[in-house]
Amino acid sequence: MTLDTVEHETGAQPRWSVLWLHGLGADGHDFAPIVPELVRREWPGLRFVFPHARVRPVTINGGMRMRAWYDIRDLDLAHRADLEGVAASVAEVEALVAREEARGVPPERQLLAGFSQGGAVTLAAGLARARPLAGLVALSTYLPMGASQAQAACAPQAPAQPVFMAHGQFDPVVPQRGGEAAAQALRALGFGVEWRTYPMQHAVCAEEIRDLGDWMTARFAAG
Repeated sequence: MTLDTVEHETGAQPRWSVLWLHGLGADGHDFAPIVPELVRREWPGLRFVFPHARVRPVTINGGMRMRAWYDIRDLDLAHRADLEGVAASVAEVEALVAREEARGVPPERQLLAGFSQGGAVTLAAGLARARPLAGLVALSTYLPMGASQAQAACAPQAPAQPVFMAHGQFDPVVPQRGGEAAAQALRALGFGVEWRTYPMQHAVCAEEIRDLGDWMTARFAAG
């Protein structure tokens, strides 16, 4: 079954969709308040889709059940992600992309965004896209697989997707070096990555929202 979602439309019959994946332990309501801060008057009508991840036990939290895109078994970034869980969540994201296309918004007018765990799934989904999306947004996150695995997973047309990545310089949850390594790996595969850092921890700030808005404006103009 398709994931439950929170949705917000900025205009009648939206021509674009933004699928936004929350972080560990949050839900689809977490980033819904960002819509009025992010959206600009000149933008086309958008449908924001904020899905709820499924509830599952999370190893590093003592097996506590919570909303998570995959299990986290280790704090070390190299071994943090449960790749089977990542793959299952990527499939659920693909179902949401297909639903948006059925509602009249083709992948070429869809942006996929995610924060932290949601950002890791965003990057994994983007790598596997044979039909490119309009762009990928990965905030305070990391690549959930090694560079060689990413190369093997990368679909031929996937690097056509522009990527916006942003990270807090003092992030204690996902160290900045994890985000930098992901950006470098994507660039090595041919992705165009806009990389930004901000003096914050594991969070989102007003300057970041402004820069993301500028990047999204360029995507809408190109589409």
